[in-house]
Amino acid sequence: MARLKEAEQAVIHPLSMHAMDHKGEEHRALAINEVSLLRAGPQAAKLRISVDGKLRLAELVCDGALVSTPAGSTAYNYSAHGPILPISAHVLALTAIAAFRPRRWPGALLPETALVRFDVLEADKRPVMADADSISIADIDWVDIRSEPAIEHRILFDPGHGLEERVISEQFT
Repeated sequence: MARLKEAEQAVIHPLSMHAMDHKGEEHRALAINEVSLLRAGPQAAKLRISVDGKLRLAELVCDGALVSTPAGSTAYNYSAHGPILPISAHVLALTAIAAFRPRRWPGALLPETALVRFDVLEADKRPVMADADSISIADIDWVDIRSEPAIEHRILFDPGHGLEERVISEQFT
């Protein structure tokens, strides 16, 4: 009981994924770490990216892209050369996976309130799948991703071993 009283707490809000597949079926899922879009065939994916209804990138040619929470920023996001985010940061990381065009696109840091929309271009020729942590949706046409502030996951850690410390330590290993 003493460990519980002394524990450090982190509050994590999951991402909400809303996707439409090629058959016109809607899919919804939550993700603690990230929502990723991945090419599902031999050709690169072509994605159009809008944030809060405003077109931000007309065409990203890549193996995929992801939107990560601060909690997930040290996972797949970091492996894809995305930034590590402090757990208390109120931002999301938008990271390209093996971007071909625009070359070396740096991705983006977005407010956690942002609604990110990916539209799959040439979906028949360049199929794309979406993953929300462990839930996969094949042959998507579009995906909306946003943080879900109404859902809170509270995680407890021993003093000195909290998520904030782990995120900082990860940047120096």
